[in-house]
Amino acid sequence: MAVQSTMLEIGTTAPDFTLPDTDGKMLSRDHFKGKKGLLVIFLSNHCPFVKHIRHVLRDVAEEYQKKDVGVVAIMSNNVQTHPDDSPAKMAQEVENIGYTFPYLYDETQLVAKAYRAACTPDLYLFNSEFKLVYRGQFDGSRPGNQVPVTGMDLKKALDAMLAGEQVPENQIPSVGCNIKWKPGNEPDYFG
Repeated sequence: MAVQSTMLEIGTTAPDFTLPDTDGKMLSRDHFKGKKGLLVIFLSNHCPFVKHIRHVLRDVAEEYQKKDVGVVAIMSNNVQTHPDDSPAKMAQEVENIGYTFPYLYDETQLVAKAYRAACTPDLYLFNSEFKLVYRGQFDGSRPGNQVPVTGMDLKKALDAMLAGEQVPENQIPSVGCNIKWKPGNEPDYFG
């Protein structure tokens, strides 16, 4: 089921998290203190919307990590119903795609709820004070729409933030696969 980002309010402080990466190392939001910004991406392995952008997403993330932007991905799906998203498969995904950022497992789904994440991919860009400046689409490309994958929308936001300029608040929601909530764990904004 394709759903849109909930469009968390601009200026929101990045909710804290402490989650394991694919090597079992615990990482928190404050691991990225002192960076020029923090990009939080809710991802999954199986979603066609993620598969469609993942190689360009990897390249964009690496480009901006070199500009001192922190990047972290979080996987919040129910792995009982979606075993392709299990921690072992996440580790394979990091290796196969060449992600240069940590990929964290949100088993309780509490972090997804704190961010009001709804879909994969769901992107949140925070400034150096962890204040939200962008939430929306990677770009206008979707599986089958013939629009090239460029990451243009996210890159414009990153460039504006790094230049100390205001990121335009008129942002287009991300669209993707809904987060696969555990039965009874669906948030109030789902459905």
